[in-house]
Amino acid sequence: MRDEEKNSAKPNSEEQTADVGNVDEELPPLTLWQMIGSALSAAAGVQSSKNRERDFARGKASHFIIIGVGFTAIFVLIMATLVRFILSQVT
Repeated sequence: MRDEEKNSAKPNSEEQTADVGNVDEELPPLTLWQMIGSALSAAAGVQSSKNRERDFARGKASHFIIIGVGFTAIFVLIMATLVRFILSQVT
């Protein structure tokens, strides 16, 4: 095969990027409830591969980081409150 034939068979990186960009533009962004559900499922370790692929295709990392930090803060506050309540009942 000549070099020209090899190059025409493979799309260049700009064409691949353009194709990926078009796919992302067609998909609607995740809703807040979908992101919260995904974060809770991932925290519990029961996230389905279908939802994981959806999250990577349509979600933004920054949104998941914010939700994860918020979920962690709420979890720590609930645990601290629960421990204080239990210790107050014991003593």
